[in-house]
Amino acid sequence: MRWHNVRSTTEHKNKPRHKLTVDDCVFLCLRKGKWMSFWHIQGMIKQNVGKFYGEPTISASIRNMRKDYCREAYNLPMYGEVVEKRKMWNSKGYEYKLITKGE
Repeated sequence: MRWHNVRSTTEHKNKPRHKLTVDDCVFLCLRKGKWMSFWHIQGMIKQNVGKFYGEPTISASIRNMRKDYCREAYNLPMYGEVVEKRKMWNSKGYEYKLITKGE
């Protein structure tokens, strides 16, 4: 899956893809509100930016989405939960979904 319209959020204006932070990359993966596992996020980042981040790094970035600076930077709700987590069916892994404003 390719990222379309990367420059649609204020945080990413004038930022080339090779300068995106891991938080930027994880946000871009989760911004559509679809359930995604670490492996899906990892694959999308590798495909779109050419960088490989391990599961602990992606996990830390997902946790960062709950922090005020990420909520402000990515225009996420300032109160309440912004990341939902569910167990994958018939697996040991989890999937994550970003809750954006208006949901």
